[in-house]
Parts: sequence; C-alpha cells; structure tokens
Amino acid sequence: MAGILAWFWNERFWLPHNVTWADLKNTDEATFPQAEDLYLACPLAFCVFMIRLVFERFIARPCAMGLKIQVNGPQKAQPNAILEKVFTAITKHPDEKRLEGLSKQLDWDVRTIQRWFRQRRNQEKPSTLARFCESMWRFTFYLYIFTYGVRFLKKTPWLWNTKECWYNYPYQPLTVDIHYYYILELSFYLSLLFSRFTDIRRKDFLIMFLHHVAAISLIVFSYVNNMARVGTLVMCLHDAADVLIEAAKMANYAKCQILCNLLFAMFAILFITSRLGVYPICWEIVGPYPSWWVFNLLLVLLQLLHSFWSYLIVKTACRAISKGKVGKWNPLHVSKDDRSDIESSSDEDDSPPPSQKHHSSTTNGTNKNGTNGYLTGVLYPDEH
Repeated sequence: MAGILAWFWNERFWLPHNVTWADLKNTDEATFPQAEDLYLACPLAFCVFMIRLVFERFIARPCAMGLKIQVNGPQKAQPNAILEKVFTAITKHPDEKRLEGLSKQLDWDVRTIQRWFRQRRNQEKPSTLARFCESMWRFTFYLYIFTYGVRFLKKTPWLWNTKECWYNYPYQPLTVDIHYYYILELSFYLSLLFSRFTDIRRKDFLIMFLHHVAAISLIVFSYVNNMARVGTLVMCLHDAADVLIEAAKMANYAKCQILCNLLFAMFAILFITSRLGVYPICWEIVGPYPSWWVFNLLLVLLQLLHSFWSYLIVKTACRAISKGKVGKWNPLHVSKDDRSDIESSSDEDDSPPPSQKHHSSTTNGTNKNGTNGYLTGVLYPDEH
C-alpha cells in the first residue's frame, strides 16, 4: 500500500520543478498541508450525514409542518398483481400494444390502465415535505460555510490580488482557518457523493455525480500540493449561489411565490456572473508541470457544467416569462422542465401517449397543469 501511495504522489508529477515533498514538511516556523490531514474527512463525512438526518428530523420537519407543507405524497395506485409485475419487471411506460393486451387480460379500459401506471409512477416520487427538508439542510450548511469563508477570507491580504494569492507558491504556510475550511468542505462533498444514492433522484443524477467527483478531486489535489489559497476562493465562490437556490426551493415548497421569484432572479444573476465571469479568472498559470494539466482538465470540466446549467437557467427564465401572465415574473410556473424538481430519475413523462392525450384533462386524475397535485417545477442546478 505504501508503495502504491508513493507511486501515486510522485513529486515530479504533482510539484513544480525543484520542489520536493520534503520541502513541504512541517517545521517550527510554518505548517504546510499534509496528505494524511485529509483522512479525517472520511469519518467526518459520516458525522455530517448523521447530523443531516437529525437536522431534517428535528429541525427541518417541524419548520415544514409550521409552514403547512403537505406530508403525504401523491395518491397511491390500487393494488393489482398483474400490473405491478409489469411495472417492476418489464416497463413503467407501457406502449399502446401492451396497454391493449393488458386491457383484454384485466377487462379494464385503456385509460384506466394508463391512470394506474401514472399513479404508480407518482407513488415513487418524494413528498413535498421530504424535498423541503433536503433543501433546508443544504441551505443551512451552505449559508454557514459561505459565511465562515467570507469572514476569514476578508482578513487575508491576497483576497483581491491574484499575484499575491500565488506569491511564494508552494511555500505558503497553512492557517487553521484554511485547514478547517478544506476539511469541512471535503467532508460535506463526500457525504453528498454517498447520499446521491439515497437522496431524491433527479434526471441529472449522473451529471451531479460527475460534478461531485470533480469537486472532491480538486479539493484533495489542491490541498496536497498547497494550492489552498486559490482553492478556498473557488469553494467560497461556488457556495454563494448555492445558498440562494436552496432558499428559492424552500420558498417554492412553502408556496411563497413572490419570495421564490425574487430569490430565483437573484440566484440566476449571481450564478451566471460568478460561474461564467469570476470563476475563470481565479486561476493563474504557475507552471506548467504535469499535474497542472490534471487541474486544468477538472477546472474545464466544471466550467462546461457551469455553462450548461447557465443555459438551463436562462431557458427556464425565458420560458417562464413567455408562459407567465403579462407583467408578472413567474420563473417557477413551469409545469415540466429538463430538470424539474418534481421529477425522479425513473419518471420521464407522466402524460399519456400522443394518441390518448385528448383524454388527459378528464381521466387521469391530475390537476389542470398536469403536475399530479405537486408544486410546479423548475430547473434547479444543484450544489456546486
């Protein structure tokens, strides 16, 4: 194991020319980042996850109940062994031919079977209460870590000076604030990575998983080779917009539409300006040396994701304006979108096949906007 670690952390790859790991060993005069410091993040990630469970159960849930957010999920489909077997083992979206076969087998009309499958798919969707609790936890953490980052960064002399930020690299001493900031951010992202498999699954599951892997890699690598100064700037920059989007979700679930609209507009402006404007200038070439290209690849990957999400944000805003009432700003009044917060990854479209769409308004049991009693959705680029 030691040999593998020594091979992986080859100083000729990770460090600039004429710099060795021995040069970055702790001394009486200065403390430098050490790879073993990050071991603490794994048990701490578990602690963060447990804190989240306690928070959602004893803080977020009572808040949601106080706001009269619904506890129950969508209406459940009536038990039927044949349809359940088709749903679990064959398809959740039966085509017209299969619907006709099931209709003959059960002596049900096609529209009733369509309604059953729609209700069964909706059954797997989380309740508004669960979504509110998840958003409140993320909002609380992002607000705390962003406030902490701003508080200690504003005291640093290199905050607004890119050259000062890189001055004396990689021999910049590690401060207690930077160490704490890094470990807590890494622990949180590790907990998010693991909880992707237990959280509400959305259509962008793979994209968000890729984002978390890239973020964790950047945090680890930038800490080990002492790019911690610029790393703290990048993390703090990302947390700013995440606070607003989680707050907008909470307002949406609580049906505070005016507040939700305002928060979404603020989020859209901050996300685009910070991720497409400020983020690209946070990095400065201090090489090149081999690992520099690894950092560049990961940073470019994040920038591509930022561009994609910015496009979706603008698309959502334009669609909301075009569908909203004249003179009203309704960014969340979109019944279905590419990353609707009411969708799970297993449910692509609850509407019936095109040939039966004219029946949907009277036979599918949904409300007029086709959201099956759920709050209207919106594109929500997550955490990151």
